[in-house]
Formats: sequence, C-alpha cells, structure tokens
Amino acid sequence: MREPLNATALKFQGQLELMGLKGKVVEFEETTRTAADAAAAIGCEVGAIVKSLIFRTEDSGQAVVVYTSGSNRVDVAKIETLVNEPIGKAYAEFVREVTGYAIGGVPPFGFEPLPFTFLDEDLNRFEEIWAAAGTPNAVFPLTPQDLLNHTKARLVKVA
Repeated sequence: MREPLNATALKFQGQLELMGLKGKVVEFEETTRTAADAAAAIGCEVGAIVKSLIFRTEDSGQAVVVYTSGSNRVDVAKIETLVNEPIGKAYAEFVREVTGYAIGGVPPFGFEPLPFTFLDEDLNRFEEIWAAAGTPNAVFPLTPQDLLNHTKARLVKVA
C-alpha cells in the first residue's frame, strides 16, 4: 500500500478533497480489480468492498449503476423491476463513455449522475467500506452513509 502515483488516482484524490471526504486514495502493486483482489490487498472482508457494476437498459440504452457489496451477486431481475425494462451488462466502451473510467477502476462518483443508481443495503453492515479510485490498483475508504449521500443512490436489496 502506498500513496497514489497514478495521475488518475491523484486526480480522484483531489475530487475527494473537493467533496469534503476524508478518505485517502491508496495504490497497490497488485491489482484491486476484483472484490477478492481488493479485500486481499487491503486486509478486509470481501463484503466491505464496493463493486461498481454498470448495466445498460436494453430498450432505452440508459446506464444503470449498482454499488453492491463485494460478497453479493446482483439479482438482475430485481434491478429490471426497478428500472422497468430488461438490462444487460455494459460493454467496456459504454462504461468509459458514461463514467470516464475503465471497468475495474470505476469509482462511485466523479462523473455525471447516471439515470438509475442503486446502493446495496448490505453495505450498511460495515463501518468502513472501500471503493475503486479510478484505476484497477487504487482504492479509498468511506462510510456507507457517505456513499449514499454522494451518489444520491436508491438504497435497495440487490442480492
């Protein structure tokens, strides 16, 4: 674990400071692309990792983001009910287009709000959670309440 060196991670640290969040971005030599990788690098439970999953509605082509606990698998049918149309996984180009970040490093904010944003209520089990900070090797800590406040997400059971 080290202070961020990557320009994207450094820029995201500036975003956190502008938002008034106290978490510090840290980088790892190894990848934190998956929840299991991130938890191993940080030394926390997989459930305390925030997975930023981007979907695309099949009919209207709108972005859907689900911030879920690393230990959960999103029930796609539940999300489809919430957005009132079928959804599919978003392709890498779509994810970058709507967030400005690559899959595996998408932070929970720092881009325009997406039409549908949901937050897994299971993240509330933790005092501190960890999310991607713009690259596949950078993460930062925050509270579930800060995540909810700054994403303006709808709190739901996603698993």
